[in-house]
Amino acid sequence: MKKTATLLCVPLMAKSAEGMVSGMNQAKAQGADVVEIRLDCIDNFHPQKDLEIILKDKLLTTLIVFRPKWNGGFYEGDEHGRIEALHLAKDLGADYVEFELKVASKFMEEHRNSPSRGTKNIVSFYVNGETPSEQELKYIISSMQETRANIIKLVTNAADITELPKIFNLFSICQVPLIAYSSGERGLISQILSPKYGGFLVYGSIDGDSIPGLPTLASLIEVYKVDCINKDTKVFGLISKPVGHSKGPILHNPVIRHVNFNGVYVPMFVDDLQKFFSVYPSPDFPGFSVGIPYKEAVIEFCGEVNQLAQSIDAANTIIRRPSDGKLIGYNTDCEAAITAIEDALVRAHRCTNGKTSLNSPLKDKLFVLVGAGGAGRALAFGAKSRGAHVVVFDIDFDRAKSLACAVSGEVRNFEELAKFQPEKGAILANATPLGMQPSTTRIPVSEASLADYELVFDSVYTPKKTILLKEAETAGAIIVSGVEMFLRQAIGQFNLFTERQAPEELMREIIWDKF
Repeated sequence: MKKTATLLCVPLMAKSAEGMVSGMNQAKAQGADVVEIRLDCIDNFHPQKDLEIILKDKLLTTLIVFRPKWNGGFYEGDEHGRIEALHLAKDLGADYVEFELKVASKFMEEHRNSPSRGTKNIVSFYVNGETPSEQELKYIISSMQETRANIIKLVTNAADITELPKIFNLFSICQVPLIAYSSGERGLISQILSPKYGGFLVYGSIDGDSIPGLPTLASLIEVYKVDCINKDTKVFGLISKPVGHSKGPILHNPVIRHVNFNGVYVPMFVDDLQKFFSVYPSPDFPGFSVGIPYKEAVIEFCGEVNQLAQSIDAANTIIRRPSDGKLIGYNTDCEAAITAIEDALVRAHRCTNGKTSLNSPLKDKLFVLVGAGGAGRALAFGAKSRGAHVVVFDIDFDRAKSLACAVSGEVRNFEELAKFQPEKGAILANATPLGMQPSTTRIPVSEASLADYELVFDSVYTPKKTILLKEAETAGAIIVSGVEMFLRQAIGQFNLFTERQAPEELMREIIWDKF
């Protein structure tokens, strides 16, 4: 049973009426409430014939759209014929028909007395270019309401995630049901969070239909559980650029629900940290994960920094303190990565020696680190704390040198890495994005050197076993996937986000089942 009134809608852009019917069947099977039929996508569209095929014995509630080229669609024909086709859809039993604000008043008045079988009118406005000011958006909303539409729809194209609160604020002032969102990758959360603000419907694509910035219907239902999102839902997000690779929502959301916490975890494509934190001060956003490339830069925006994060000078977790709204920075990467490496070494030594030392297995080992960014800093400080000797490589020599000095280690030019031959028994840790999807074919070191490493760790976790790990395993090294680091740091984050103890076994089950 749905817990929110927000409907799930799948846009269909098939090139034939039969294709629309097929898409409707798929959408129903995947749990949609509504399908949006884009008539302008149908080749050689014949209104009477095609609409009868689409609307006869329809399996789902239908929203009929016929977008002209002047408003971002594909239709280039006669304007009168386009509007007549929309009114024909009403006559044939469409549940909703969309008219653009530019033409709505005139044609709704002309057909005011036409029988419509209960069809409801949606008046829409698509913003081209930069998102207007909040005052201008309110004026547009008012203009649409004046048409006496049953529902109004406002769509922008976000150039920055900081534009979205303008959209969220419109729901509280609108006097009729509102569909409002921003398209594109930076606008993704405007779809996911629509139920929180009372949106009439949220769009999701059928699996396999890739639409930029549009979540899949399956993710809305299974990952984000939008039917459970309400005005009191707390929003946790991953601040990153890019962000599409993240598996965080797949892990955090089911665990949040498992402990009966009213929250949702979403990906947040952030271009400018300063703008982001100035626009998202709301207590509704109480915590963030921090990803590439912001783990170091985010320290500047924290009112306080946990001692470990301060020593590393990098944070991967931000918590908003309820009492004063101050941002507190933490680092759960360090212990996550180092304990994953230590545990793998202990297991290997136990198998070969039958016993383990009380000291860290990293003590006195050469720790070769590739990448001196936020994840690299966590690894370097963790290795140093265990008594390892750290050698740092980074394409930015000054950054590598700064990190090496901070951990009393050694710095090498990045160009030397391809020919670098470590001492036997060394540890290699990749803390760069090399090998991450979609660029999965590159490794940061030479294949020939892999046989000299006792253990190879890769912070990349998509794919689970990178080409670096595959080649290291072939060379005889112990391998540790970034998945293990991801799991352990996520456990620490979950504890900070919810102030509850993470269900570790459940999280591990999800990781190995879903990744």
